[in-house]
Amino acid sequence: MIKNKALLGILFYISSLFSVYSCTTQKDDNPEESKIKTARVVGYLSSDSFDKMTSIEYCKLTHLNIAFANPDKDGNLIFNGNIDAVIQYAKSVNPNIKICISLAGGVISQEQAANWSSLIDKSENRPAFIQHIIQFTEIHKLDGVDVDLEWDAVTTGYSGFVTELRKALPINKLLTAALPNNTRFVNISNSTLNAFDFLNIMAYDSTGPWSPNKVEQHSSFDFAKNGIEFWHKLQNVPSEKLTLGVPFYGYNFTFTPVTSSTYGDIVAAGTQLADQDELGKLYYNGRPTIARKVEYASENTGGIMIWELTQDSFTEYSLLDVVHKKYTALKTKTSGLCGN
Repeated sequence: MIKNKALLGILFYISSLFSVYSCTTQKDDNPEESKIKTARVVGYLSSDSFDKMTSIEYCKLTHLNIAFANPDKDGNLIFNGNIDAVIQYAKSVNPNIKICISLAGGVISQEQAANWSSLIDKSENRPAFIQHIIQFTEIHKLDGVDVDLEWDAVTTGYSGFVTELRKALPINKLLTAALPNNTRFVNISNSTLNAFDFLNIMAYDSTGPWSPNKVEQHSSFDFAKNGIEFWHKLQNVPSEKLTLGVPFYGYNFTFTPVTSSTYGDIVAAGTQLADQDELGKLYYNGRPTIARKVEYASENTGGIMIWELTQDSFTEYSLLDVVHKKYTALKTKTSGLCGN
C-alpha cells in the first residue's frame, strides 16, 4: 500500500513535469505575436498648413504631432488654427493614431521665450502652468504632449518642468520631446530623459540659412547615423526610445539669402529629382536616401519622425509612401493600415 502510494506520487510528479514542459513548448513554438516587429511613424503638422490636412495619408502614421502651442504670461496655451477639425479628420481615417500637441518650436518670439522662462524657471509657477497644459489635452481629447523647446529656450527650469509634467499627466498620456541631432542641452538631466516616452531626434539642419557659406547636404545619412549613435552610445538612451527625424524639405544655397524648398515643390519641377539628393546647390533627401534611413532606423531606433508632413509630394513620388512601403517590406508593423 505504501509502495503504491509512492509510485502514484512519482507518476503524478512526472505527469506534472510533462504538462509544464508541454505548455512551455507550445508557447515557444507559437510566438507569432511576440515576433512581430513594430515601429512608430511620427509626423509633425504645422498649424500654418492646416489647409492641406486632407491631403495627408494618416493611415501611414502611428503618431501625429500638431505644432505649435505657446503660453501667454499666465500659462494659458495659445494655438492658432482649428485643432479640433484636424483631430477629428485624422481619427476618422486612422482611429488608432496618437495625436499630441507640440509645445514651443524651433522659432519662438522674444515674448514667448520670456513667458516660457517665467513659467518654468520659477518653480512656484509650474503647477498652474502644467494644469493649463493638461486641461488643453483634455478639452481637445489629445493623447499627449510633445516638448520642443530648443537651444536658448532650454532654460534652468526645463528638467523640473518636464519631471513635474510627467508626474501630473495621466498615466495613459504620452510625453515626448524633440531634440537636436548630436547636442544635449546642459539643463536636461538623466531623469528628465527617462521621463519621456520617446525622443524625436532632429537629424537635419546641419546647415541652412544661418550658415550660408556652409554649402552642403543638411541631412546626410552619415549625419543621421552619427546622431543616433550620439544619443544611444554617449547618452545611454535605449534604441527603442529614439525616433530618427527625416526632412521633407531642402535648402537652396544658389543665392543669398539661402531659401528652403519643400520636397513637393522640388519634385514638381522635375520628377527625376525624386531619386536624387541635390541639384546644383539645392540639397534635400530623395526617395533612395529616405528608404536607406528607414532601413537604418528599423535596426537602430524605434521609428521615423517627419518634419513636416505637408511638405511631401502628394503623388506617386511621396516620401511618406516610401517610409510606409519600406517598413512593410521589412516586415515591420507601423499603423497596420494601408497594406502594412
